[in-house]
This record gives sequence, structure tokens and C-alpha cells, in this order.
Amino acid sequence: MDLLDGLNPAQKSAVQVTSGPLLILAGAGSGKTKTLTHRIAYLISKKSVSPDEILAVTFTNKAAKEMQSRVNDLLGVNTSIRNFMPWMGTFHSVCVKLLRIDGDKMGIPRNFVIYDEDDRTSLIKQAIKQLSFNDKEIKPKSVSHVISSSKNSMVGVEEFSAVAASPQQKKIAKIYNKYEELKKASSALDFDDLLIETVRLLRDSKETRSRWRGHFKHILIDEYQDTNSAQYNIVKLLVGEDRNICVVGDDWQSIYSWRGADFTNILNFERDFKGAHIIKLEQNYRSTSAILEAASNVIAKNKQRTDKKLWTSSATGAPVQVHELSDDLEESSLVSDRISSHVALGARKFGDFAVLYRTNAQSYTLERAFLRMRIPYQIVGGVRFYDRKEIKDIVAYLKLIYQPNDSVSFNRIVNTPTRGIGNISLEKFLTWQVNSGMNIVDALCKADSIPDINLKARQSLKKLGVMAKSLYSKQDSTPPSEIINQIIELTNYKDYINDGTPQFEERIGNLEALMSDAQNYVNLSDFLEEISLMSSVDSFKDGEQVTLMTLHASKGLEFPVVFIVGLEEGILPHARVFDSSPSELEEERRLMYVGMTRAREELHITYARSRLNFGGRVYNPASRFISDMGASGASSEDSTVELIQDFDTPEYYNIESFDVGDRIKSNIFGAGEIVDVDGLAVTVKFDNGKSKKLNTEYARLEKI
Repeated sequence: MDLLDGLNPAQKSAVQVTSGPLLILAGAGSGKTKTLTHRIAYLISKKSVSPDEILAVTFTNKAAKEMQSRVNDLLGVNTSIRNFMPWMGTFHSVCVKLLRIDGDKMGIPRNFVIYDEDDRTSLIKQAIKQLSFNDKEIKPKSVSHVISSSKNSMVGVEEFSAVAASPQQKKIAKIYNKYEELKKASSALDFDDLLIETVRLLRDSKETRSRWRGHFKHILIDEYQDTNSAQYNIVKLLVGEDRNICVVGDDWQSIYSWRGADFTNILNFERDFKGAHIIKLEQNYRSTSAILEAASNVIAKNKQRTDKKLWTSSATGAPVQVHELSDDLEESSLVSDRISSHVALGARKFGDFAVLYRTNAQSYTLERAFLRMRIPYQIVGGVRFYDRKEIKDIVAYLKLIYQPNDSVSFNRIVNTPTRGIGNISLEKFLTWQVNSGMNIVDALCKADSIPDINLKARQSLKKLGVMAKSLYSKQDSTPPSEIINQIIELTNYKDYINDGTPQFEERIGNLEALMSDAQNYVNLSDFLEEISLMSSVDSFKDGEQVTLMTLHASKGLEFPVVFIVGLEEGILPHARVFDSSPSELEEERRLMYVGMTRAREELHITYARSRLNFGGRVYNPASRFISDMGASGASSEDSTVELIQDFDTPEYYNIESFDVGDRIKSNIFGAGEIVDVDGLAVTVKFDNGKSKKLNTEYARLEKI
């Protein structure tokens, strides 16, 4: 087949320029994978380059397999032939091969084992123990994160120790050193070692470097904007005298600095490889021109970027719709109503829709709305809200408080957080509790009288019982949100989940979402009933599903219709960028750009005037990205951005406006009739036959 068929002029040039350094700046949806695979096939079939002499690197195994499959199809190679292109894969897989072959020159045994993240954490725990440090003060996962970041920045033990200033840093330096000793004794490498040991091998062994430089006639690196320091060094060390290096990427889509990626690597390519040929893939095959224009307006505000102008031959399409909502409940209702109505009309399928958000905690109100509307959904790159560990832990506490004989919930939380109650002590307690005839909570309160259990365990069991008993007695007079707050405070649960990794912030966000939702309820019974029903209806087996995911997880994907929710200052852009360098804000803007360019035909942006958030209602201004995209407040027929106010002003938060007999509407439960008013609480009999006692201060009821 003609390998240039179906390529636009820029893509053809990227395939045919086969000598010297080449930078392919591939805009979103511009067919970079197609270009890259055609280039590889062209080198093999037209330039007689052996497949074994091509190093082709991408960032995921999935992408590598797709590239392999496409090249095989282009060349007519049987997919069952193994090792057709042995050097096509991820950085880590390539490094494993190099180290298996030549690692012994640096003292690395060829039969080294590879430690994953769990293995590393386990070994760090051993190091902490051997150094007699307190693992409550130094979190193993936090140390693991520091070690990984250091290695990706090419900072070894000696360098780290030399700059360690604070007592905590000096302790981590000692753990780092001990960890390396233990790992070496096990003849093991962790994932970061695969990169830095390859750098060390190629840097320090001139013979090895020279041989591999001669072997690889062409090097191709995909997603070059996502390379870290170690990966960048590997590329530089492998490029031979002929400088046949081709990198493909888009600095506009660099969103992984938090895991070590340095997008300036792609900005500096011309500096690193003088005389490099530059080709821009600017024709977009994915989105309408309205979506492209709005997205380009956003990224244009960044100062550190290459210059590209994406265009499309597609129609202008529908304007990007920016929806202003009253609050987060109205936001989730808008999204679910739009999706449901489009599918009911036969205009779309559920699989046509994606909903993107900045943090996983934002999925909660969407999940609730989808479940109520019977909309099937899947969460990509995350876990359903009620399956997240921190949520299951707190709900287990609530269940034990509500039902003091709930053994499943008790077993989950008895050592969560850790209380020093061993398995033998726990078994003895449960046996004693059953024989006593008392429920679990009452038995806990009398645990100090249990024989044959050590003092520490007895004290811990009793303390848990006293807490549960106290909250049990308050459940009728204390709002569920306050009970949750007391559980978190009394158990020091935040300290327990603070492992020093970036995920801690996300877990706190999930707890905030749970507490915010609990504010809609007056009593624990109704709250537990509702969330139990939510968590039980957690799968839809038939048909397609709406996709929910974070903006980070959406990179590389595309959908006919995309909703990006929560466009408020402090959410997107994230609050932490306000006290950081301008580069942090620029990455948030790149993240917004990535999300916008996932949409093919329709793009909806939502923001709310207020949100429930961890103990109260917050009022954040609309995100600056909305004005960046060209939303001016006045929409015309040729506007690419349309502003829509999706709310009126119903009677909220005013208890005097509600009386027995009033017909009301709730965004969570639907329509119903008020059958009782008791201060801030109203009992509503909903049209589905269920009755709920709700807090009018937060439940956001509307008269109908």
C-alpha cells in the first residue's frame, strides 16, 4: 500500500523527513498516532531500516500495543509474529531489556526482580523499623513519594542526604539509604531504578553507550512533553552521531508535572538538537471549529508555550454552552436531565456522553443524580463514591452507631484507625460479647472487665465503646453531618489517612462531599437508608454507559458530547495554585484545554453560584477560564460560546415559607407533599411513596 495515502501535507512531511532531528508538534486530535505509525512503516519499507534498529517509545502499554498493531497492519505483518519490533514499548519496558543485557557492567544481576509500589512501601517500613523510627511520625507512603520524586529528578541518596536540612528530611535521608541497602541485598530494582540505572549504565559505560547508539538507527519518542529528567537523559544518551531522533508531542497538553513530567523538554528540543526540523500538525480531525476556537482562546493565555493554530475543515457546530447554576445539586440535575432527554429522544446513546471534573470528590452529586434517573455510568480511573475506602470507613462507624449489633461494620472499624487490638484479643472480646448477651457497643463499654485480654487492648476497646455509645445517644438530636464530623475528630481519622501523598487531598475532598450531603438530612436513619440504596444500585449490566472521570484521566480520549463541571475559582483552577508560581496556573489552564478538546460535537461548561462544602455553603466566583474562552455575556448567532442562566429564584432556606400541605420539589428526591413542620425540619411524603425528614436549611426545597 502507498504509505502516504490519507495523510495531509504536514503529516506526509513528518513521514518523509527521515534524516536528522525532527520535532513534530501535534495538536489535539491532529492524528499524531497515525503519523507516527506511518513514519515507522515508511522507515522499514522505503528506507530499508531493520525493525530491530528502531527504538519507538510511548508512555503506556496500551499505546504501545496500538502502535504495534497499526504498524503490522500497514506492513501486512502477521500479528502472531513475536518480536517483530522488539524495541517498541514504554520507557520502563525498554530499560528492563537494556539492563537484562548490560546491567551486569554496573553490578546489576541479570535476574534482578522488579519491586512495585506495594513492595517499595513494605521495604520502607522495614527500613523505618530497623532505624527505630516512629512510623506514626514518618509515613511510609510519604517517604516512598519523596524517594520516587527524587529518583525521577535524578537525585540519588548521596545528593539527597547532602541537601537534607530539617530533622525530618535528615530522617528521610537515612531511610532512603537503608531502603537502597535492603533493596540491593534482595537483588531488586524498583520502577524508578529502571530509569536511573539505565541512565547510569549509558552515562558511565562508554562501550555500552557507543554500542547502543550504533544499534539504534532511528529513535522515536511519543508524548515527549511528558518526559521526566531521567527519561530525557536516556533519550539524549542514546542518540547517535547521525541524530536520527524524532519526538512527537504537544506542550499544550502537558498536565503531569505532579509526577515529574517537564514540558520544557519539548520547548528546548531545538536548543538540544541544533538545526532540528519542525513540523506542526495543526489540522484537527476531532472537534468542531466552535470548540477549537474556545479551547484555543483558553490556552492562548499561557506565556510558556509553542505557537500553533489548530483548524478544522468541519462545520462550526453548536456554540460551547456555559451554564450558570444556582448550586451543585442543580448542576447535577442539569447534566442528568440533558443526558436522559437526549437518549429518550433517540438523538444520542449513553455512551456518547462524558462528564469531566477536577477532583474525584465531585463525582458524588453526579452519581446520585444518575442513580435517581436510572442513567448507567462508569467511572474511569477512579472508584465509585461509596466504594472508596474513606467513605466505607465512616459509613461503617455510622452503621455501628445506628445499630450497635452490626458485626460487619464493627470488624471494619475496630482497628481503623489502628488501635493496637490484635486478632487474638479481638476474638476473645467477640466470644465474651456473645456469651454476655450484650450488643457490641455495650460490651465495648465494659471491655475493661474482660479476662485474658492485655491492658492496652481493653483500654482501646472501651474507648471505642464510650465514643459509639455517646454518639448513639445523640443520633435523634444531632444532625448526621455533625455525627460524621465528631467521628472524624474523635478518631483522628484525618491523621490516619494522611500518608503524605497527593491522594490525601483527594480523600479529604471525599469526606467533605459526604458531610455536605449529610446536611440535607435531619436524622441518621434517613441518611443511612438513602446511602445504602445508592451503594446497592451500583451497576448497570445492559447497554452503554455515561463516562465519568477526572480531567487528568481524560487525556487521549474523545466523546461526541462532553460536560466539564465545577468551573469555579478554587475548583478549576484548583485552590492550591493561588499561592504557587505562575507555572502552576498555566498547568491548570492546560488541563482545561485538554478537557475541552475531548469533545467532538458538543461541549457544555457548568459553574454554580454556591456549593455545599464541609460544614457550610461556599460561594466561589466563576472560573477565569470561562472569560478566557471568549464568554462575554452577550451571545449572538455567530458566537462560539453561549452563556446560559439555568435557574430562577425559588424560595430557598426560608422555613416560614413552608406549611403542611405544600407541594414541593427536591433535586434529590423529586416531588412530594409536606406532612409535618418542626422548626427547621420538615417531613415530606414524596410521590414515590417514601417519607423523608429533611433539613430545610440545606435541602433546597422549592414550592411547586
